[in-house]
Amino acid sequence: MNYYIVIPAHNEEAFIALTLNSLISQTILPKKVVVVNDNSTDKTAEIVMAFAKENPFITLVTKTSQAIHLPGSKVIQAFHKGYETLDKNYDVIVKLDADLILPNNYFETILNIFKKDTTIGMAGGFAYIEKNGTWILENLTDKDHIRGAFKAYRKACFEQIGNLKPAMGWDTVDELLCKFYGWKVITDTSLLVKHLKPTGANYNKTARYKQGEAFYTLGYGFLITSIASAKLAIMKKKPLLFVDYISGYWKAKAAKTPLLVTEEQAKFIRKYRLKKMKEKLF
Repeated sequence: MNYYIVIPAHNEEAFIALTLNSLISQTILPKKVVVVNDNSTDKTAEIVMAFAKENPFITLVTKTSQAIHLPGSKVIQAFHKGYETLDKNYDVIVKLDADLILPNNYFETILNIFKKDTTIGMAGGFAYIEKNGTWILENLTDKDHIRGAFKAYRKACFEQIGNLKPAMGWDTVDELLCKFYGWKVITDTSLLVKHLKPTGANYNKTARYKQGEAFYTLGYGFLITSIASAKLAIMKKKPLLFVDYISGYWKAKAAKTPLLVTEEQAKFIRKYRLKKMKEKLF
């Protein structure tokens, strides 16, 4: 099995070398790594070029986009730009952030997971952040969810879900569609990924409303959105975010924002989400 990696990068000069070092140290090397330099004004491109000189499987692609950081759309548009430059001779496609340190056996373990069971569509490890000199689990999501920072997809699954959606919620809808089509999503607790920049560090007020909009476009409906919003606000230790999320949901509904899924998929998603919520309660 071989794997290709696409890394969207915007002003990542502080971290990109650490990420690329952890990739060239993998026990099974990637066949191709495309770094998409998205409007960087720092030395990101120079650092990547230095790695590309020594490692021919690394290439740099340049993209120009708005400087504003909107979660979801910007990063996935950059991913698409990188993906377009690749051929289809991969077994596993990976979307990776530019601020990670992966354990050396990360992709060997991921490929083994895919080899063991052909019904596994996605696999990943767990994100850890540094607090007071120790690495602790970045506790933002359930244990069965793969973080958007390191997504690995089996080719057939990736093609069936229709690539990644350029909108906030892309890293939830991919898993829900995965399950809709009968694929398994697997997380491996032994794979500790160091996440050097905490999630949402650059988000602004607009972005906070975007989370509520994302819940709407995922087809959650108001009940599931309310529960999900409360849970996320508590996890982030910012209870007032609940108001932003709910406002975002109603704004999206009023604007008749298009859903990221079909009505049939939305029905499946609501049923699946409620089932998971009930499992946690009882």
